[in-house]
Amino acid sequence: MSNSVVRRLLQLGLALTLCCTVPAAAGQPLVGVPGASAGGGNYPSEGPEVIASGLDNPRGLVFDRKGALYVAEAGSGGDGPCLPGAILESCFGHSGAITRITKWGQRRVVTGLSSFGPYDGAAAIGPSDVAFGQKRMFVTVGLDEDLEDIQALPELADMGELLGVKRNPHGVRIVTVADLAEFEDAFNPTGDEENVNPNSVILDKGGVIVSDAGANDLLLVRTSGKIRVLATFPNRDVEAPPGLGFPPGYMLSMDAVPTSVQRGPDGSLYVGQLTGFPFPPGAANVYRVDRSGEVSVHATGFTNIMDIAFDKRGRLYVLEIFKNGALSGDPTGALVRVNGDGSQTEIMSDGLITPGGLTIRGHHAYVSNCGTCASTGEVLRIPLG
Repeated sequence: MSNSVVRRLLQLGLALTLCCTVPAAAGQPLVGVPGASAGGGNYPSEGPEVIASGLDNPRGLVFDRKGALYVAEAGSGGDGPCLPGAILESCFGHSGAITRITKWGQRRVVTGLSSFGPYDGAAAIGPSDVAFGQKRMFVTVGLDEDLEDIQALPELADMGELLGVKRNPHGVRIVTVADLAEFEDAFNPTGDEENVNPNSVILDKGGVIVSDAGANDLLLVRTSGKIRVLATFPNRDVEAPPGLGFPPGYMLSMDAVPTSVQRGPDGSLYVGQLTGFPFPPGAANVYRVDRSGEVSVHATGFTNIMDIAFDKRGRLYVLEIFKNGALSGDPTGALVRVNGDGSQTEIMSDGLITPGGLTIRGHHAYVSNCGTCASTGEVLRIPLG
């Protein structure tokens, strides 16, 4: 069984049993955060606040030049066709979306994007992140399946792509900028099993940069669609944790699973890793990729990183989807700041449930909360002080 399949089974199990009753309804107190309230654009000066709700598996976020916040919704799958799974059947649909959030409210501005998930939509795979160029929006659409599964379900060929979205007087035009699943099938830069799950995307000079959590690589995609490999992230050997049935000292090969990328204040690229099975707590790194493509470890000691961001002072923030590890059965996440001396400060944990994305603007962090929940996902606005 590949690490990608194990990741998906764990996502489904945790989401189905734990996450979907946690977020606060609009106008209700935020779970675990005393004094915080949910609602529209009246932002309090203290405490986190829900600024958008009712989202389907919300993931990456970004602000446009006018200050509107956009969040990628992975959707809730659909009516099929379907593929059987070891635990649950997953079905294809067009429920993926991009939602725009302003002080006047929230609205889905792009709909009908590909989504793949179980019967209730929890932990669906679909639109993962969004970035803005001068003339169009870029959207990564995840897949998180071995490429051989596309042969069993041809509809999945619409996933594992980088899309370009442009508004015109007649509506929204969506085109495929790059088929990253096709690229992985043709080149497989790591030489490992062929898997694709494009997650984070950022605008960069000459195109956009995509971290592919399935292929374990970092890609530069030109606006022409041409793809160049910037870096790859190899497997690491880790000791099997207790409780899995392996003998003491047994070593497992762990995928890197690079889920996030940001350009740092020094001009280098920084990449956060989720890690693959067995998801050992404290084993996730933030990597630095310099302009020559050399990869080095920048910060260590994290657990299951889902996203990263820098504030105006150049400080790094790390979003953990599972603070206590994906095998813990605990859906609690955490937002952590890396200080100038390398120490770490936890900004928020209570109230964060499988968070799916992070961006920072001014003195606030914006987090997509319950990123594995269909119809009950949220976006939180969190003061950073």
